[in-house]
Formats: sequence, structure tokens, C-alpha cells
Amino acid sequence: MQGKDLLQLAEKFGSPLYVYDAEKIQSQYTRLTKAFSKVDNLRINYAMKALSNIAILQLLKEMGSGLDTVSIQEVLLGLHAGYAPEKIFFTPNGVSLEEIEEVSEMGVQINIDNLSILEQFGAKHPNVPVCIRINPHVMAGGNANISVGHIDSKFGISVHQLPHLVRIVENTKMNIVGIHMHTGSDILDIEVFLYAAEILFDAAKNFKNLEFLDFGSGFKVPYRKDDIETNIEELGKKLSKRFNAFCAEYGKELTLIFEPGKFLVSEAGFFLAKVNVVKQTTSTVFAGVDSGFNHLIRPMLYGSQHYIENISNPKGKERFYSVVGYICETDTFATNRRISEIKEGDILSFRNAGAYCFSMSSNYNSRYKPAEVLWWKGEGHLIRAHEKFEDLLQNQIPLPVEAVV
Repeated sequence: MQGKDLLQLAEKFGSPLYVYDAEKIQSQYTRLTKAFSKVDNLRINYAMKALSNIAILQLLKEMGSGLDTVSIQEVLLGLHAGYAPEKIFFTPNGVSLEEIEEVSEMGVQINIDNLSILEQFGAKHPNVPVCIRINPHVMAGGNANISVGHIDSKFGISVHQLPHLVRIVENTKMNIVGIHMHTGSDILDIEVFLYAAEILFDAAKNFKNLEFLDFGSGFKVPYRKDDIETNIEELGKKLSKRFNAFCAEYGKELTLIFEPGKFLVSEAGFFLAKVNVVKQTTSTVFAGVDSGFNHLIRPMLYGSQHYIENISNPKGKERFYSVVGYICETDTFATNRRISEIKEGDILSFRNAGAYCFSMSSNYNSRYKPAEVLWWKGEGHLIRAHEKFEDLLQNQIPLPVEAVV
């Protein structure tokens, strides 16, 4: 997409606005499948928590993707988008046995990540195919909040608890068909990933009826110019060779599964915001936009850096700006960032806004959530409308008249 395309979309649909480039999503999906083309049985389950708009789900479904879900609501959205139950994985954390049972009855593949629920579910439903999430105790990820495979993480069953896990499986006669791990997001060093994979291979030897191994995801994408990213091609070459060798040792052709979210949609996303005010203080020039952490919380929550471009004046002289929002708390998107000279009314474009951006938005300060547009085949298609005042009231119930008189 070009800056002029984004400007036209901002004029047509208003701001703030999320825009997703379908071609980029498709190319990322193809890149990943090509990297692992040496594996006979490869399956990609899109981690829909990154971006759950049903139009995006439909786009990936047409490419052959399955879904990785973390809530029963995501499962229902996936089914609504046309996915067959067997193409959906359910990998929750800390949910009730009742929710897992309800999802299981839909025909969705469940993935259990704690011994308590595993034993309870196995005792009641020994014939239902189950995947087990292992915590490999490998510290990986770009931020503590997205590193989920270390020893202090709440996710997964500790690899050191394998004897207990195996005993539960033997006692309940459970049908274990898969082993899963996810170490964290923004993994750069593929050797760390390969090290964790060896732990998963060792764990898999304890189960004789496996059908697949799920290696999670967490591949790093570039967030700024000249940024580094996970070398998917090198990882594909090395892990494919090791996976095929393990299958030969195991005596059975298994399916290799990944569950990418950010890798598929992050770079496809643009967040457009209009500059309301340019405010000069004694030490800083602020560019205040018509948005805040109610729409894009990642810079404040994770310290993530989104490249910001003034698409209204892309070739202007660069100055230093702190880009801030309109929320009644500090909501700084960028501090002392070099951006082409900004005037009130200009449109700023935030890159890498496809993953964990709209999906983490809120109505804080009673602000409306923005619209979403899919740039597909050279046109902008509205896939979610801007919220209105009626949307804020939809589920609210006022006091009876007599109570307020």
C-alpha cells in the first residue's frame, strides 16, 4: 500500500482508522509454508487473538489456515467465519473444566495446560483426543509480558512434571494425540527455538499415539527501518530436518503445527490518526492525535515501537515530536521521534498495527472504537464500522424510573 492510498481511505472512512493489507497477509502465509515445504504434513493455525475480525479469518481460511483460539468466544467466531470444528484448536489458560467440556462437545481439538484439569477431564472423558501444553522452561520473547515459556510462567505443564503427567494419562487411559509448546513472542534467536524444540521432542517420546507436534510461534517481525527479524527460512531448513528425523525415530509421520499471529498480520496493519493539535512546551513539541491507548495500547503496555509517518507531508523537513493521545492519563505513542513536519489536520500512519492493536482496544473514557478496513485487490472494504453512541448503551440497563424520582 502507498501513503496516497491510506490518505484516501482516511478521507473516505474517517479517523482514527485501522487498515489491513490483504496481500501482505497472504505473502506472509506463503512465506511460512514455503520455509517448511520439506515437511510432508504441515499445518498453520492462525492465532486469532492477534486480530479476530471475521473478514481476516475468512481470508486466511481461503488460504488453508486453521485457527488457534484461547476462548470459547473465539471458537464461536471461528465457526461463524466458516471454519470446520476440526480446523480449530482451543488453547486456553486458567479456564473452567465446564468451558473446556463445552468446546470439546463442538468437535474442536482441545489443548490442556495444567495437571488438575487434565486429570479431571481424563477421568470423565478418556476417549476424547487431547493435546497437552508443555512449559519447556525456556526464556524467550521480547518483553516479560510476552515471554510465556519460562519457569515462572503460568502457562503450560512444567517439563519437570512429566512423570506426574504420564501417571495421570496412564491412570485415566486418556487419548493424547498432540504435544504443544509456546515460549513467547518476538523470538529472534532461532537457536533458542531449536533448543526448546528438543525439549518437546524428548517429551513426545512418552506418548505412543501422537498425531502432531505443535511448536507455537512467536516469530519476530521488524518494527522499524533496518530492524532485525526471525530468519524463517533458516529456521525452516533446520527444524524441518530435525522434525523429519524425529518422525523416523518415532516410527510415524506426524503433523508439524505452528500457530502464528503477529507474523501473519502485524506488518499488514496501519493505524491512521489525525493530528488535533501541535503543542509547543518549554522542552517538547507534542503532536496530539484523535486517539489514545484506548485504540492502541501496545506502546504503553509493552514498550513496543511503531514506526510513525506523516503521510500528509511525507517529504517535509523532519523535526522531533512526541506523539500523544487524548486520554486523561499519559498515553504517549512516541517520544522525541523524527517525523516530517506536522501540522494540525495531518494524518499520521502507525506501522505494524495489525497484531494485538484493535483486538486490545477498549471504550475507555467512553470513546468509540475505530473502524477497520481491508485493502483487498486495490480497494478498501469496510469490515467493521465506526462505533456510535448507541453502541455504548447497547448492554447498559438504566435504573427504573421510580428509583431515580
